[in-house]
Amino acid sequence: MTQIFLLTLVIVVFYWIYKGYSRNQHAYSKKQFEGFVLNPEHLAKSELGLFVALTAKVAKADGRVDELEAELIGNMFTDISSLFPDPDKTKRMLKEIFDREKLIPYNLDEVASSLYRVLQNDPYKRRRMMEFMVNLAYIDGTMSHTEEAMLHKIAAFMHLSADELGIMLEQFGSLHRQSVKESSIDQAYALLGIAPDATDDALKKAYRSKVREYHPDIIKAQGASDEYLKEATAKVQDINAAYEMIKKNRS
Repeated sequence: MTQIFLLTLVIVVFYWIYKGYSRNQHAYSKKQFEGFVLNPEHLAKSELGLFVALTAKVAKADGRVDELEAELIGNMFTDISSLFPDPDKTKRMLKEIFDREKLIPYNLDEVASSLYRVLQNDPYKRRRMMEFMVNLAYIDGTMSHTEEAMLHKIAAFMHLSADELGIMLEQFGSLHRQSVKESSIDQAYALLGIAPDATDDALKKAYRSKVREYHPDIIKAQGASDEYLKEATAKVQDINAAYEMIKKNRS
């Protein structure tokens, strides 16, 4: 239950990250990347490539990248690669960056400082990226000492104060500690829009489809209020609770 609930937090933060870009003059767009020279070195040194590199280190901080982390990172690859003229090639390169960087813990300082240099005039993006990494660290249900130490180090390189990071940790830690509302098993199936005799594959497909309604592209910019964020969190909590209840019932 805890792991599924934490998926809620990360999904909603994806939403929060991309929605916020419209309230600032830093929205990503396909036009912005029309002239981008797409090769491994150039992509790795870009702000998005460096961001992927840092998420790899946070995802692997506790020693492994679990299933939920892998799925969310995969969605992030899709979101980012959709900006480029050749999405498939871009996605392959992003995966290569992630797979390489998750195995290289010793260059975190270099990657973080490089990302700061690219975004030093854009504190909003730095904060949003930091919020995403905080939530990524919570996805497995706990925040390990290693993960927290890494987040503090990254925040320092991003020129975010200890207080700013502390607010993020408390905000999402508080959400993490909240209980998830449960319903009856019939209501759970109805919420996911499937019959009780649906296969496990159909269950997983229905769950992912419902979740993706609240996981829009993190790059495309639209407006979103804090009230919507709360509503989205509550809705995905219900979806996750239903999915977890059905899985427990079936096992």
